[in-house]
Amino acid sequence: MNTKKYRYPSVLTVAGFDGSGGAGIQADIKTISALGCYATSALTALPVQNTQGVRTIYPIPYQAVQEQIETILDDIFPDAIKIGMVHTSELVDTIVDTFARYADTPPVVFDPVMVATSGDKLIEDQTITTIVERLFPIAAVITPNMDEAAILAEMPVRTLDDMYLAGEKIQKLGCRSVLLKGGHLEAPRLISLYFEAGGAVREFSFDKFDTNNTHGSGCTLSSAIASYIALGNNLLDSVSNGQKYVHEAIFRGRDVQIGKGNGPLNHFFNPQQLTKYDLV
Repeated sequence: MNTKKYRYPSVLTVAGFDGSGGAGIQADIKTISALGCYATSALTALPVQNTQGVRTIYPIPYQAVQEQIETILDDIFPDAIKIGMVHTSELVDTIVDTFARYADTPPVVFDPVMVATSGDKLIEDQTITTIVERLFPIAAVITPNMDEAAILAEMPVRTLDDMYLAGEKIQKLGCRSVLLKGGHLEAPRLISLYFEAGGAVREFSFDKFDTNNTHGSGCTLSSAIASYIALGNNLLDSVSNGQKYVHEAIFRGRDVQIGKGNGPLNHFFNPQQLTKYDLV
């Protein structure tokens, strides 16, 4: 009789809700599962949204957020953490203080969700300072898009040169590394810049597709990076592989119509079985 036991690499996502299934915690769970990891979650907010936009945002009590995180960490300790929508200073403090009570917190991928694909602003202005002071120091990598980089760097970000300057400014705010996504860049190819902890800057380039099906692409990317970390990859490889996954998920879903606005990605273009590791 085989009594050997195994475990799954797990990723905890701490993020907001999307009833339309394309973004937020739903996109995170799909991504983590598609890449062969076990997804756990803690809900930070209840946006009422669909592919056309965000109608309103209902808060989750901060005590409930704390207890959700504690309940997971006490039972299924993750190999990586993804943090998404944190729209108030009190919520940021709650999350950081909760993680601080646990030793050996795994790598954190922070997607500074500030503007939805539809253009709706999702964050309170006073929260940005708290994010910089408290979340940036615990994150292994943050993944702003150009709009979010403009808010964080306090400058227009419209060109590749702007991206280089903004990324440097954001990293100086206290980030270990920054992946600045150039999806809105007016260029023949998609370009992103990865500012490494050691000071190097790597440029990634991908084909562009004519599609509106990008709802939740930022959520998907940060979850993919966290999943690759949980699978044992180093940070650079996780950033690279995460972008490749998102690019392919957009490509495979480019011709599908789901909803009346910005449609979702095809997260399951190549689903993996749950990875099994020896239980130590």
